[in-house]
Amino acid sequence: MGSIGSGQSGIGEFAKLYQQLGTDESKWEAAERSSPGKLKKRGGMPGKIPLEMHGGNPKKGRISKREMDTHGASMVRLEGGTFTMGSDGPEVGKADGESPAREVNLVPFEIDEHAVTNQQFLEFVEDTGYETDAEHYGWSYVFAGLLRQQRLRHRPHPQHPWWLGVPGASWRQPRGPRSDIRDIMDHPVTHISWNDATEYAEWAGKQLPTEAQWEYAARGGLEGRLYPWGDELLPHGEHRCNIWQGRFPANNVGADGYIATAPAKSFPPNGYGLYNMTGNVWEWCTDWWSTDFTAQPMPANPHGPNTGKEKVIRGGSYLCHHSYCNRYRNSARTKNTPDTSTGNIGFRCARHLPLTPHD
Repeated sequence: MGSIGSGQSGIGEFAKLYQQLGTDESKWEAAERSSPGKLKKRGGMPGKIPLEMHGGNPKKGRISKREMDTHGASMVRLEGGTFTMGSDGPEVGKADGESPAREVNLVPFEIDEHAVTNQQFLEFVEDTGYETDAEHYGWSYVFAGLLRQQRLRHRPHPQHPWWLGVPGASWRQPRGPRSDIRDIMDHPVTHISWNDATEYAEWAGKQLPTEAQWEYAARGGLEGRLYPWGDELLPHGEHRCNIWQGRFPANNVGADGYIATAPAKSFPPNGYGLYNMTGNVWEWCTDWWSTDFTAQPMPANPHGPNTGKEKVIRGGSYLCHHSYCNRYRNSARTKNTPDTSTGNIGFRCARHLPLTPHD
C-alpha cells in the first residue's frame, strides 16, 4: 500500500466522523451504539474534510511568490523529447491506467534532484507563516507500526487498520505529539497535501511536475524498464530504494536500512542524477487523475484533465510491498484528494523552461 486507499476513490466517512468525534472514546462508542455497524462499513479512501466545507482554502492569498529558488536546491535540466510512457507488462495495474504504453513528447524542463526536505519546507514556513492542511485540520494519518504503544490511543481506519488518525500529527510532528524532525532535517517532508505542495512550489518560483515529466525523469533515460535503475529490484543483491521488506503490515525487517523515511539523497541516483524517484515517499504531480488513455501518441506536453476530484501521486513509498502495493515502479500510479496528508506523502518540484529556437 502507498497512500491510504491505494487507488480507491472518495473522501471516506471516517474522515467526517473523525472531524466530529475527535479522539473522545466515549463519543465513538455512543456513535457505534446509535448506528450499529456503521463504523465498520465505511468505504473509500480516508482523506481530509473537503475544503468547501470550510469555506475554501484557508491559506489563500497568504503566500508571496519568489521569482527563483534561493535555497540552494539543486535542479537537473532534462532535454525532453519523445519517450514511452506507461507499460503493457504483466506487472501493471490496469485499473490504475498504467497501460497502454504510449508515446509522449516533452519540451525541456528542470526538476529537483531530490524530494523537498524538512529543512527546505521549514525555510518556506518561516518565511511565510504557512499552515499546512494537516495543521489546519488538527490531525493526519500515521502508520501504526511507527507508534508502538501509542497506537492504542488512536482510532484506526476500518479498511486499513495500520493507518491511524493521530491528533497533532503534521510535518513538524510526523508521528504525532512528542515527535519532531530535529534528527531528520534531510529527509523528505511528509504529511503534505497537494495544496501544501503547490503553495511551496509557487513560493519557490516552480511548479509541481506534470505526470509525464515525473515519469520521464524517473526513467533516467532507460526506455521500458521497471525501475529507475533497470529491471532487477535488487541488482547484485543491493537495495536501490526504500520500500518494505518482510511481511506487510506486521513486520518490516528494514533490510534496506530504513523502516520509515530515508534521507532524500539516499541510494544511488538514476541516470539523470535524480534520487529516490521510487520508494521513500509518494510524490504529488500537478495532474488530475484519469485512466482514459489509448495507445495513440499523446499531445505534446500533456498535463492531464482540466478538472477532477483527485490528484496523481507517483513513486510509491517506504510502505510499498509486492504483496500489497507493487507501485514502486516507473509506470505505477495512484491518486489522492488534494487535501489529504499522510506520513508517506511528499513532493518535489519542477520548472518549465522558456523555449529556444532549438527546442
